[in-house]
Amino acid sequence: MAAAETEVLSLLIANSAPDAAETAANPAAAAAVVASRTRSQAQVSKAALAAKLMSLSGVFAVHKPKGPTSAELLNRLKEKLLAEAGMPTPEWNKRQRQTLRIGHGGTLDSAAHGVLVVGIGRGTKMLSSMLSGSKRYIAIGELGKATDTLDATGKVTDEKPYDKITQEDIEGILQKFTGNIMQVPPLYSALKKDGRRLSALMKRGEAVEARPARPVTVYSISLLRFQPPLFTLDVECGGGFYIRSLVSDIGRELSSCANVLELIRTKQGPFTLEEHALPEDRWTIDDIAQSLEHCTSLLPDELAFKKSRSEQSSDQALSYEYITLREAKSEEDAIKTL
Repeated sequence: MAAAETEVLSLLIANSAPDAAETAANPAAAAAVVASRTRSQAQVSKAALAAKLMSLSGVFAVHKPKGPTSAELLNRLKEKLLAEAGMPTPEWNKRQRQTLRIGHGGTLDSAAHGVLVVGIGRGTKMLSSMLSGSKRYIAIGELGKATDTLDATGKVTDEKPYDKITQEDIEGILQKFTGNIMQVPPLYSALKKDGRRLSALMKRGEAVEARPARPVTVYSISLLRFQPPLFTLDVECGGGFYIRSLVSDIGRELSSCANVLELIRTKQGPFTLEEHALPEDRWTIDDIAQSLEHCTSLLPDELAFKKSRSEQSSDQALSYEYITLREAKSEEDAIKTL
């Protein structure tokens, strides 16, 4: 146990020791001592949890539901962990302050759900590899309608017939979207102009120019189901790829139009939705610690890290500071630091 933690626990236990003479003569005093001991034991438990929280380091996966943005989900996760550890409290503010670092390795649209890789502690330094690594999605596209956001959350901008499109037509063009291809990113995206997200500029009604096409990689793509106007795709792609742009481009290639009706990220790097993504009811310090231990074994050797003595000492600190969400500086970087 860290020296700082031992000191805190010793003080709590010593302060809760009852005076035998006082408690024998005064039942009320005895009850007060019992209550004080209970509070002290609770403080001891919270101190241990806080120490464990501050020592967590690595990457793991959570299940992001539909609705919140990736950043909002991180805030929710942060609040649950701090509440479980009893932070903030005046006791911690008196000690050396330390930042709890937490971030995610790739934005998932608010309307989408699925795997979101999270880094904590030194694990935040590993998130750049998650941004550029492979991802897998199940996407349901809707033929005949185009929207400004390229998905069902946007306003319909165009409608075209789709009744003559067949399953063979879709399967026949998928090869054009496989391998190293050029793709124009959507205007509603995390890309930035003058430090501000394009999606935020669009929502405020500001004029935004389309970005030029850029190289992206599609490792595999297959048609799982076709029930006009809906078609379901299974896509594995590299970093910087937009499923919304893919579906829109497929609609255009079929002489129609299309938007994304539903999107699920089923895999990111080695982490799958079924096996590794923690649901919200398991966002606890103990569950995350276990997940970190398991997920570390899934990472390639070049991402493994060893803590130096100074970092180990830092991890053992029982202090913290309020955590502020800020956007990463790089244009495409969806990592958030808390």
